[in-house]
Amino acid sequence: MSNGRGQGEAVLDSGGLEILGREECLALLGAVPIGRIVFTDRALPAVQPVNFVLSGGDIVIRTGAGSKLAAASRGAVVAFEADAFDPVTRTGWSVVVTGPARVVSQAGELRRLRDLALPVWAPGERGDYLAITPELVSGRRIPAPAAPVA
Repeated sequence: MSNGRGQGEAVLDSGGLEILGREECLALLGAVPIGRIVFTDRALPAVQPVNFVLSGGDIVIRTGAGSKLAAASRGAVVAFEADAFDPVTRTGWSVVVTGPARVVSQAGELRRLRDLALPVWAPGERGDYLAITPELVSGRRIPAPAAPVA
């Protein structure tokens, strides 16, 4: 839905949020260290916060061998969400990615991923890598409030 403004200006959804394009969504994802992966655990949706990086077009997460996340995500379609909000300016954005997840097992790709700056904040061993290939990418931004007219 267009907001009726000139060419090149923001496109808003029916709730007044700015609709973000794929490239901008991926750039925003690269600006934050924490996101949430949504996967199926015992036939129910599960959400887990994770550290991540973007690499080669994929979202890369470190996980433990035999973890619920690694087991549930092997070959499954998952969702991934990250966001940032500023309560002072009342602005922010949210990006959601949906796509297949895979446990990385190819030796060359594993070597490359081990060289990434991908810290783990949670305790425990996290030697496995999970890669999500973004197929569906969508995002919204809360625009800055309009300045009051004097």
